[in-house]
Amino acid sequence: MKVNRQELFKIAGLLGGALLVAGYLRYSILEVLGTWEKVMLTAGGALLLATIAANYRVILGYFTTRQGKLGTNTAALTAAVIGLLVIGNYLGYRHHKRIDLTAEQLYSLSDQTKKVVAGLQKEVKILKFDQAEDVDLRDRMIEYKDLSRRLTYEWVDPQKNPEIAKQYGISRLGEVVVAAGERVERPQGASEQELTNAILKVTRDSLKKICFLEGHGERSITDNDSQGFSSVDRVLKNENYETATINLATSTETPSDCAVIVVAGPKQSLLPPEVAMIGKYLDAGGKAMFLLDPDTNPQLDEVLKAWNINLGNDIIIDASAANQMFGGGALNPLVFNYGAHPITRDFTRTMTVFPNARSVRVGEATGTGVTATTLLTTSESSWGETELKPNVAPKFDEGKDTKGPVTLGVAATKAVEGKEGRLVVIGDSDFASNRAFAFQRNGDLFMNAVNWLAEDEDLISIRPKSQANRRVDLTEGQRNMLFWLFVLVMPVAVIGAGAYVWWKRR
Repeated sequence: MKVNRQELFKIAGLLGGALLVAGYLRYSILEVLGTWEKVMLTAGGALLLATIAANYRVILGYFTTRQGKLGTNTAALTAAVIGLLVIGNYLGYRHHKRIDLTAEQLYSLSDQTKKVVAGLQKEVKILKFDQAEDVDLRDRMIEYKDLSRRLTYEWVDPQKNPEIAKQYGISRLGEVVVAAGERVERPQGASEQELTNAILKVTRDSLKKICFLEGHGERSITDNDSQGFSSVDRVLKNENYETATINLATSTETPSDCAVIVVAGPKQSLLPPEVAMIGKYLDAGGKAMFLLDPDTNPQLDEVLKAWNINLGNDIIIDASAANQMFGGGALNPLVFNYGAHPITRDFTRTMTVFPNARSVRVGEATGTGVTATTLLTTSESSWGETELKPNVAPKFDEGKDTKGPVTLGVAATKAVEGKEGRLVVIGDSDFASNRAFAFQRNGDLFMNAVNWLAEDEDLISIRPKSQANRRVDLTEGQRNMLFWLFVLVMPVAVIGAGAYVWWKRR
């Protein structure tokens, strides 16, 4: 079959246009201008230009006719619309804005991630080794890369690039690698929390040690029971801290490598030499957190007095409507009010709970060189009960009890010889136990306090969120009602309405 020259150029023009469209669509979907995209766009443009050059006289002649002029106007209008769409698409790609409509903001990066990634001082590479690209990870990495040019992401097929897989010691498909220089981390998954923690680990120069005092019945960081602190230990290690236990009864001074000392719920009193060592440590610019439960006497009054902090000999009762709504019980005060401090700066409209807490307040002493700030305040419907009796409903006694709002957390600083000592005192240790650590912002409160004490203010934030369970449980009757409503009643109603309209029109 003989094909003339004009037919060949017509086919070439159609093929060129198709290649241009296909190349642009491929680029829009993959957001990568790779080899195939360049070949398709180049070949399509070349074929289209060749077709126009070969038929330029016919094209010019067509534009002189009335039909050609009308067609030109239509083509110009179409080109303008397409151009606006292309420009809008390009601007949207370069300056995209996503709106997260989930209640927990599950698809928005947390404040912690934004601070960590935006403050990167080293080049960080994130690589995913798999045969197929992880679309969710790719989308998350777009948000990460928007925060810092020092972060790069690459999907690697280990079968096509075995040398890269060998370089990072990849042993299985699906591995994620986070690397900065010679330091490499291999998170178990690719969630925001796992990736951000891995970035922290490869970019921080050294591990700061958080030391937990033991020997007086304190909560243990190795205890997995509901009262233990194993959740605290796990999260601290995830955020690139080292944890250790110390026993001052067998020492002559506090260990010099402790960035922060935590006294978590001692049941017995500390010995005078231990109290003296802690006081000396703080006066030398040390950092400590005291979590002191009611009905205990840790004998730390001398240290607290030097820091203008008063520890109440009471237990907080919360009779607020909010507490009753959540079913926490009167001995589990809720806190919605927070002081103006870096630890609680992002706690607006959030809640913490403190099972069995005592009051802690800023003292009235002056000239101590201490700057103290109230962190946590209960509602007006609470009070500090001084005579709680078993099997007797607590009631407020004027002149004996402390009328609410009651403070139960204080943060203080003291300038010491060019250094700044820091102390956080909270009248409860149970809020950070395994049973309560994940409640609302309890875990964030403890971790933010550690971050502030360790002078890691860049880590103070709200941690990544987890999805709430929003399952709707229906009874058998409710399920049957919905079944008949959607399967029978609504379809019959639509068919009946259509039949009625048809009959009326006849």
